[in-house]
Amino acid sequence: MEQYETERLSPAQLAAMQRSLRSGRGALTRRSLLRASGGGALALGGLATLSGCGIPAAQRENDTAKASDDHSAKEKVIAFSNWTEYMDVSEDEKHRPTLEAFTARTGIKVKYTEDINDNVEFFGKVKPMLAAGQDTGRDLMVLTDWLAARMIRLGWVQKLDAANLPHAYANLSAQFRSPDWDPGRTYSYPWTGIPTVIAYNIKATGGKKVDSISQMLDDPALKGRVGFLTEMRDSVGMTLLDMGKDPRTFTDDDYNAAIARLQKGVDSKQIRRFTGNDYTSDLDKGDLAACVAWAGDLIQLQADNKDIRFTIPKAGYLTSSDNLLVPAKARHKRNAERLIDYYYEPKVAAQLAAYINYVCPVDGVHDELAKIDPSLASNTLILPDKAMAAKSHSFRSLSSTEETSYEEKFAKLIGA
Repeated sequence: MEQYETERLSPAQLAAMQRSLRSGRGALTRRSLLRASGGGALALGGLATLSGCGIPAAQRENDTAKASDDHSAKEKVIAFSNWTEYMDVSEDEKHRPTLEAFTARTGIKVKYTEDINDNVEFFGKVKPMLAAGQDTGRDLMVLTDWLAARMIRLGWVQKLDAANLPHAYANLSAQFRSPDWDPGRTYSYPWTGIPTVIAYNIKATGGKKVDSISQMLDDPALKGRVGFLTEMRDSVGMTLLDMGKDPRTFTDDDYNAAIARLQKGVDSKQIRRFTGNDYTSDLDKGDLAACVAWAGDLIQLQADNKDIRFTIPKAGYLTSSDNLLVPAKARHKRNAERLIDYYYEPKVAAQLAAYINYVCPVDGVHDELAKIDPSLASNTLILPDKAMAAKSHSFRSLSSTEETSYEEKFAKLIGA
C-alpha cells in the first residue's frame, strides 16, 4: 500500500531558501565563486514547487527505489548530474580527465551534466518524476546534506550496495562516516566537505589574530567590523559551539540562547552585518576585519591577498557536505556505484581535490595530492589534519516544525 508524507514549507523556510539562492551557499558556482565579489540572483522557480501541495513520498521499506530494475549489465552508461565547476577539466577545457579515465577502464560512458545550480531549483526539476515513481533520467546526483536528508526521508533514493563500494567503505574519512540523516552512509557518500571557519584580515585587525566567536562578539577593537552569515546553520551553529553546546544535540533553549547572544551583538553594533558570499569583497578590502566564512572561498582569497587569514576556533567548527545519491528508478545503479567507488581511490580523489579545492572526504590522499601540488597537500582547508578533523561538527537534522521556528527567529535577528 502506498505511503504518503506531506511536507509543506513555511514562509520562514522559503525565505531562508531565497536568501541562500541569492547570496548564500545556494548561489555559489563552486570554483567561479572564488572570484566573485557579490551574490548573483539565481532562478527561484523551484521554490514554487516546494511550497505547493504536499509531497507524496515513495513507499518506504520495500519501496519504489528498492524495486527498481538495474540495467547496468547491458547498458554501459551513467547519467551524472552535478554542480557547475565541480569536476576536473583539462587545461584546454576540452576533456574531463578523471571521467575519461573511468570510461577507458570500465567501458562505461558517463553522460555528465552540470545542471545543478542550486538545491531548490534542481529539486523542482526532479520532484514531479520522483513523486510519480518515474525515472528522472539520472543515475547519480550531488545534493547538499539538508536536501539529501529530505530525499532519503521521502524514499526517493536507492540504498547502496556495500559490496560494490570497497574503496568508498575503506577510505571514507571518519568525520563524514555517520551523519544523523544517513547513519553509516547507507544511501549516500560525500562528494566534498564544506567547512565554516573564522576568517580575518590581519591588516584590518592591526596584526591581531581572531580565533573565537567570543572575540568577534566582545572585542571592542572589532566593533562595527564583524560579519556573520545569512545562513542560519552556519551562524547559529558556530555560536552554539562557542557557548559549549553541540550542534548535533542542542535543545530549543540552547538555540534561543545563541540567538540572544547574536542579538546582543546586533544591538551593540558589534556586528556590522549578516552577509551571503559577498563577504569576500568586504574582507578583502578590510571593511570586515573578521567574519564567519566558508573555507572554500579562502584558498583563492589568500592567493590574491596575503593579509587574509583563517582560524579554527578551539571550540570547533561546522562542516556540511555535498553528497552522491542514486535516485529512485535509476536504470544504472551498479554503474553509478562503480563511479562512486572510483572517486574514493586516493589517486583519483587527489586529481579531483586539486581542481575543486574543497575538503576531500577520502583518506590516504595526501601523498597523491603532494605529487600534483605540495601546497594543496599541506592545506588543511582541503585535507584537514587529525586535530582539525576532530573539531568538525555537523548541524543536526531538524523537523519541519523546528526549522520553521528557528528560521523565523533567525530572520527576525538579521532583519530579513
